[in-house]
Amino acid sequence: MKAPKSLLLAPAALLLAIALPAPAAEWSDMFVGYRYCYHVNDPTIDHDIIKNVVQFTTANRYSLGSNFLNVDVLMSNSYDPANGATSGGAQEIYVTYRHQFSLNKAFKAGIKSGLVRDVALTVGTDLNSKNTGFAPGKRMIVVGPTVNLNPKKGFADLGVWYYKEWTHNAFAATGQKDIEFDGTVMFNLTWGLPIALSKDVGSTFKGFAYATLPKGKDAVGVETETEVLSRITWQFDVGSLLGVKKGTIQVGPGYELWYHKYGNPSPIPVAGTSSTKPNHTTSAPTFQAEIHF
Repeated sequence: MKAPKSLLLAPAALLLAIALPAPAAEWSDMFVGYRYCYHVNDPTIDHDIIKNVVQFTTANRYSLGSNFLNVDVLMSNSYDPANGATSGGAQEIYVTYRHQFSLNKAFKAGIKSGLVRDVALTVGTDLNSKNTGFAPGKRMIVVGPTVNLNPKKGFADLGVWYYKEWTHNAFAATGQKDIEFDGTVMFNLTWGLPIALSKDVGSTFKGFAYATLPKGKDAVGVETETEVLSRITWQFDVGSLLGVKKGTIQVGPGYELWYHKYGNPSPIPVAGTSSTKPNHTTSAPTFQAEIHF
């Protein structure tokens, strides 16, 4: 089945971001990854879904702050079908971009203590497109302060941001298919903490967790709930064991928790009836592999 044009917007945005000139980086990392997700749940689907995810991530730190860009291509099994398909699952592209503008670097603010390394202004966006009957097209912006915590090794960032979301709902009433949610607050924690195992093998415990407060009513007038998503992984640096540069190949187990997915209540009321549809909490083991450049 031919992908809709909207599904191609995310790769176009990625190519544009890569093509734009950027200031010289003080530090950078880029990797291609694969993530296997078992026992995933999506709202209204009363089956466990398997998702295979191909990931591209790049991050850098420069003279005034840092950039982070991630693109996930998610491929579901047949329990999460593509629109009009008689077999095979849906495909989704999800793009995340965040920029941190450092107060210490930009204004010599002198913010530093045993607990805090810096404070930054974060701006960012999420974009997605998925070729299901629902045909979501999420467009989200965040802006607000991020506290860069000061662990002995690695990093940990805690943000409190203004959150605003727009999306598409093909099942909504005519004229209301493009939905604008109320602005709300997102709490976000991101971390990457190295853990040495031996002289040749290191590891990193990394991930993120966020909570987005209720964002008003959805397309059929149902009040949203606080959405919580956490995705963690313990990555083992096996590059040196395979005869390549240390840090090049990282693999390891992970875990995903997603509660009130997309802000939907549990269960989801069906408008105009006393019926409900399931909105199971995702509590899923994962496996992730990365090749860094």
